[in-house]
Amino acid sequence: MPDVAWLRMPLPYVLNHVNIWLIKDSDGWCAVDTGATCAVGIQVWENSLRTYRLVKQVVTHAHPDHAGMAGWLEKKTGASLWMTHGGYLSALARLNQWGNYSVGAMVHLFRMHGLDEKRLDMLASYEGAYRRDCPFLPATFHGLRDGSDMVIGDDVWEVMTGYGHAVEHASFYCRKKKLLLAGDMLLPSIITNIPVAPANPEDDPLQDFLDSIRRYRDLPDDVLVLPAHGRPFTGIQARLDFLESYHRSRIGKVLSVCSIACTARDIVPVLFEKGMDEVHQCMFAMGESIAYLNHLEKQGKLARQEREGEIRFVKV
Repeated sequence: MPDVAWLRMPLPYVLNHVNIWLIKDSDGWCAVDTGATCAVGIQVWENSLRTYRLVKQVVTHAHPDHAGMAGWLEKKTGASLWMTHGGYLSALARLNQWGNYSVGAMVHLFRMHGLDEKRLDMLASYEGAYRRDCPFLPATFHGLRDGSDMVIGDDVWEVMTGYGHAVEHASFYCRKKKLLLAGDMLLPSIITNIPVAPANPEDDPLQDFLDSIRRYRDLPDDVLVLPAHGRPFTGIQARLDFLESYHRSRIGKVLSVCSIACTARDIVPVLFEKGMDEVHQCMFAMGESIAYLNHLEKQGKLARQEREGEIRFVKV
């Protein structure tokens, strides 16, 4: 497809890349996602902009590997930002560490769910990381809404909002090309993280995520999925089957160990094979463990117990 280009942007994390999709627009190119601000990212963009004149940038969601260079790109190229309202506002909240969108609020939430002081101190040192990776955002943006159409060049892309992974996430489907720009909602091999956020500590993002991905059941199985991480893939229905089965299995595992009262920290080894001595792995594991417990509580299968500032869950 000569009007679609694939830029694999290096990231300074354990997850070492994000895919940026460049779509030919009427008077230049549109970038879908931006990468995180870092020296190598700036160099990659400097080189790429010599070939691809950017006139628009679309950001799927607020995480810094997706939105982190939006401000830099607007300043460099004048390319306007397109993003959902929830995505833009949550990016602003994290950038400015407002209220419970702060690292301190995350540390407090994880302490209540049983995380030890050593790892809490490690997470506290993460303060300032979002601003490092996303120093500033464009002052204005074009709002994207679920079900609306976004025109890029000669093609129409349907906006499909999803929830569970981020406050609000936009994917884009082009019927003419049979292309889905999936962002982080559908990945070919790794599993999308589904965390509880401190601003909404009793939320059920797991149910939100499962509800969101069911919408992709309406797409043809031969659609080409362009994900934010990993390689493009087909066979979307089989991937959806796997994800639903995977989460059902994990729900069962969590329920089986909660015959005695458990904190989120207690069930991390049930859900995650890797340790929690790296800051991102710790955040992902704790946030998602809380999500599973909240989900089972909403289902009426677990009861929440709060004693002396600690939260546990036990089978009903």
